[in-house]
Amino acid sequence: MRQSQLFTKARREAPADEVSKNAQLLVRAGYVHKEMAGVYSYLPLGLRVLTKIENIIRNAMDAIGGQEIRMATLHPSENWKATGGWDAVDVLFKLQSRTEKEYALGQSEEEIVTPITAEFVQSYKELPVAIYQIGQKYRDELRAKSGIMRGREFGMKDMYSFHETQEDFERFYEIVKQAYLTAYTEAGLTAKVTEASGGAFSEKLSYEFMVLTDAGEDDIVYCEHCTHCANIEVAKEKEGDVCSKCSKGNLKAARASEVGNVFDLGQKYPKAFSFTFKDKEGKDQHPIVGCYGFGTTRLMGVIVEKLSDEKGLVWPEAVAPFAYHLVSLGHDGDEVSKAADALYSDLVKAGVEVLYDDRDLRAGEKFAESDLLGVPKRIVVGKEAVTTGEFEVVDRATGVMVKQSRETLLG
Repeated sequence: MRQSQLFTKARREAPADEVSKNAQLLVRAGYVHKEMAGVYSYLPLGLRVLTKIENIIRNAMDAIGGQEIRMATLHPSENWKATGGWDAVDVLFKLQSRTEKEYALGQSEEEIVTPITAEFVQSYKELPVAIYQIGQKYRDELRAKSGIMRGREFGMKDMYSFHETQEDFERFYEIVKQAYLTAYTEAGLTAKVTEASGGAFSEKLSYEFMVLTDAGEDDIVYCEHCTHCANIEVAKEKEGDVCSKCSKGNLKAARASEVGNVFDLGQKYPKAFSFTFKDKEGKDQHPIVGCYGFGTTRLMGVIVEKLSDEKGLVWPEAVAPFAYHLVSLGHDGDEVSKAADALYSDLVKAGVEVLYDDRDLRAGEKFAESDLLGVPKRIVVGKEAVTTGEFEVVDRATGVMVKQSRETLLG
């Protein structure tokens, strides 16, 4: 993409009404546009990042047998009343149509996915089944804050699995857990599996996936010697205690941000919708249900909070909007501009994702904006590149510069 054709522009200053680092940088760099508190539109660069995050978790869920669907976000009130959620869920957006019918905006999908699955699953032979979607969620937060990390409208991957037995759910949970940890690593972060209360979703113990960051809203304790980690709200341990899991390490306290969760929903939702299947003896049983959330827009915000620096955004390669930011230092069709045009054309033909700054601006302006945008590698085309045939390639995260030939850049 030629930057001269990109309709969005970077800002010199952060918006005055944003206090979180992720919102300040994403708005400044032209990745998102704030509509109101807790609601953002994703612009071309931001959508490219979000789509890559979605594809990471999509591939992970497909690999373990998840089947993707697209569920409605406008829900009939009857479904929520059947489960008790209509009155019990305080963040539920409720709407009334001109026909006086009541609806809810989906803040989760149990009330939709359970009746869908019940229509197609009648026997134990058809279990387990795992169904997921990637889409928008709506929650009537009293205090939307932390930029895109806590909003009234946000993106999420949520999967629901249905099982014949509790043991089979626990088997599948371990598979999902490893898939989640791998997905977070691919996105450039390290997540900890944290014990927590089930909250409004389940009375049972749930698991949250936490990334350590001062911008987080949760307090956790964790062991550096093993994988034990717990949310302080439910933990029986405190900072400095010997780890109850390995008995070797001492617990440390930290702030963290939740980027995913797993709930054991038991049989609550199948019972609410009279969903049964025939077991091996031909008896009617309610399936065990698991719920697996993965915050796509929140993860984008956490990446910004965790990895950005004083110059701007720093995207991991797997989620960056482009692999290279090609910066031309030429003017008005001179030899430098022609060399940059030629390299851009070759990179595009080679299938390389590249943002080409072909604008007629001063070098300092281009470099500052390049740092703000956070593309992993910057290729600089100046007079030296024309004479030597080698290009300066700067790593955004480390600042290390190397010189590479056209052949090396094209792979």
